[in-house]
Amino acid sequence: MRYLALCTDYDGTIARHGVVDEPTIDALARLRESGRKLIMVTGRELAELISVFPRLDLFDLVVAENGALLYNPATKEQRPLCEPPLPQFVAALQARRVTPLSVGRTIVATREPHETDAIEVIRDLGLELQVIFNKGAVMILPSGVNKATGLKIALSELNLSVHDAVGIGDAENDHAFLGICECAVAVANALPAVQEKADFVTQATHGAGVTQLIEEMLQDDLASREPALRKDADTSRQEVRELIVTVGPLPASPSANARAAK
Repeated sequence: MRYLALCTDYDGTIARHGVVDEPTIDALARLRESGRKLIMVTGRELAELISVFPRLDLFDLVVAENGALLYNPATKEQRPLCEPPLPQFVAALQARRVTPLSVGRTIVATREPHETDAIEVIRDLGLELQVIFNKGAVMILPSGVNKATGLKIALSELNLSVHDAVGIGDAENDHAFLGICECAVAVANALPAVQEKADFVTQATHGAGVTQLIEEMLQDDLASREPALRKDADTSRQEVRELIVTVGPLPASPSANARAAK
């Protein structure tokens, strides 16, 4: 077996308008029955995800909160992969009347155009945080945390490598994890930038596109796609290309350093 794991985004990929249809659920179950692993990689907070998708039992692991939280559906264990949001950061956003505003175990989320408020608060408090965009959603996390970092940990937990993985997604924040998967796939409704960097694009959108990918994995383990796969020949796909704004304390100027040394 060439590919041992399917790593998929939730919204806009297996789900349409937040809902996963029965044919897609059936396809996911058949892939799991083949002996392969299923990993969900999503920007959603875990409690919200559980409320909208009751079939997390299909997945071996869930990387939630855009790479910051690892969840095992079998044991219900939650493992934060970074520090929780600072209360003063959340309070400052609330003071600015930022809404909607959601606070997870590790993530703070709102929507455009409140990225401006987030960046200004990060600057004013002297924090080192990053702002990640996802089709209008705005997510704030510690610098260096994204879907790729979370997926690497999930694969390691399953004794797998990124070279064993097929990834599929649709949006800006999927660039990071698709970039590390051996085979990167975009659903037909994916943003043009995601489609451009994918090894191939499914004919169908959303869950039907994921089902198409699963059928090909079950049929010949993507052997028919092998000539088209760029893999390491396209080194640009190994780069993290999600849209991120990292804000932190500005370095002291040379003159300031000189004054401090006196």
